[in-house]
Amino acid sequence: MKPHRRIVKQPVVLLVEDEPLVRLTQVDILREAEFWVVEAQDADEAFELLKTRPDISVVLTDVDMPGSIDGFEFARLVRQGWPEVGVLVISGKADPGPGDMPPNAAFLHKPILPDDLVAALTQVMAATQRGVG
Repeated sequence: MKPHRRIVKQPVVLLVEDEPLVRLTQVDILREAEFWVVEAQDADEAFELLKTRPDISVVLTDVDMPGSIDGFEFARLVRQGWPEVGVLVISGKADPGPGDMPPNAAFLHKPILPDDLVAALTQVMAATQRGVG
């Protein structure tokens, strides 16, 4: 079955969030804003998706997640390996310190209003498409 043209043209967001209820809420917000959402619960799963999904436009990652690296390190590695992919880091507990964020990535502190989340993702994607990323 072939997807509808509208779905094919939607930007693809890779959402990396280990808390199921938070992830579900964010998926609802993003789908309502007409993003196509691919989900991962940790950096390892997210890297596998990045390797197999060249259509990913932007990564939305939480800072606190299980595994060997946190969201800041994950964001830096995404920027190095996939410079064409926008990066938005979010957290309710940690603020970025010097060197935590890769160049041209954005950070939002939780709680985040749905409109602010969508606007930040859109800005990150636009900056990356302009070659700023």
